[in-house]
Amino acid sequence: MKFLFILDSVEYPLAPNPVLARRVAACLARKGHAVDLLELWDGETPPPAAPGCRQFRLAFADEREMNRALEFGRAGGSPLPLRLARLTRHPSAVLAAVRQLPLKRPRRVSAARREIERLDLLYHYDAAVAVAAPYAGSFALAGAAFGGRKASWQMDPYAANRSYAAPGAWEKELELGLAMDCIFAAPTANADFAPGAPLYALAGRVQTLDFPGLTPPVAFPSTSSPGTALRCVFAGSLYPQLRTPHFALQLFAALNAPDLLLTFLGGGWQNYPPSLLPPYQELLGDRLAVAGPVPPARAAEAVANADVLLSLGNGVDNQVPSKLFEYLASGKPILHLAKLASDPCLPYLKKWPLACVVQESEGLTEPVLARVRSFLQQKGRRRLPFTEAARLYPENTPEHAAALFERVLTAP
Repeated sequence: MKFLFILDSVEYPLAPNPVLARRVAACLARKGHAVDLLELWDGETPPPAAPGCRQFRLAFADEREMNRALEFGRAGGSPLPLRLARLTRHPSAVLAAVRQLPLKRPRRVSAARREIERLDLLYHYDAAVAVAAPYAGSFALAGAAFGGRKASWQMDPYAANRSYAAPGAWEKELELGLAMDCIFAAPTANADFAPGAPLYALAGRVQTLDFPGLTPPVAFPSTSSPGTALRCVFAGSLYPQLRTPHFALQLFAALNAPDLLLTFLGGGWQNYPPSLLPPYQELLGDRLAVAGPVPPARAAEAVANADVLLSLGNGVDNQVPSKLFEYLASGKPILHLAKLASDPCLPYLKKWPLACVVQESEGLTEPVLARVRSFLQQKGRRRLPFTEAARLYPENTPEHAAALFERVLTAP
């Protein structure tokens, strides 16, 4: 078969969804399929290649500058007049903003649609898979004249995304789905397609596809030695309300263990007041490290050399952090702090022999602290081989996703 994957990294060059999609595309290429990647990118950070796949790039530097000037539309931050003044320094960014905001016709969708049609005329694909979120590639594919089967791979919700309110989003998603031959959606989206749910009309087109994030970890030279402090590492992004560090800081302050180190790697600290960290830094000293955004290789090395991995639950129950599967693939103990009783990570962690789950609602009582201390002492340095993770979570491997694409997109 000839596949076209449409990936989007314009807003976030290091976003996990394109990374996962490239792994699946490489699996299909290894199985003998011809796989092309149409990469929508920011014109600054080139997307990496996928082994065996041909890559076509479509740059959107105008949208990169627009997003930076407008601070990605985030609440708080710079006043709106200052953001607009910043925007006017880049005429192409102004035009991008006009297209996207008042006209509701972003260039990314129209340009991607034309490129999809051009590539299909040249190579006559059997199927195209638009990877979302973001959803620009899916909307572009929906409106494109395309000879093969169309699929939207929805790793994140659109209308059901609770971090923003988009008027008319359910109607727009229904229209998108009706233009697709198939929708691949995460298990957390199943309720949206159930009887009586907003997308029930699309139920016959939906295939459940879990995150294919389980791959053998990259090996790094070990920096640990017997008798050293236990290193607990969080590697990921923080967000207001969705994924926050407060309970983790409170927990480690309450433990206040002299042989326990806590490291945060990743962005998002700008979402919190400057007064958040100093009390914990004063108490914990060099046992607390906050590195902020780091290159992916450094984050991977920190995960590889961690003793325990810290997982922060989301504040919504329909989005699973893709980082969870990287943690599981490492074979290491996972300390998960859940915001919700309905945290969607819990079914996965229930199967993991090296997991300790603490609900924020439990508070920091002495029984909770004793449970965490016991976990760190008994399982803090244990490891499971990757083969055990693959056995426990076969549906989270790229090979599983590739096989599902083959089966569904080749069916009559």
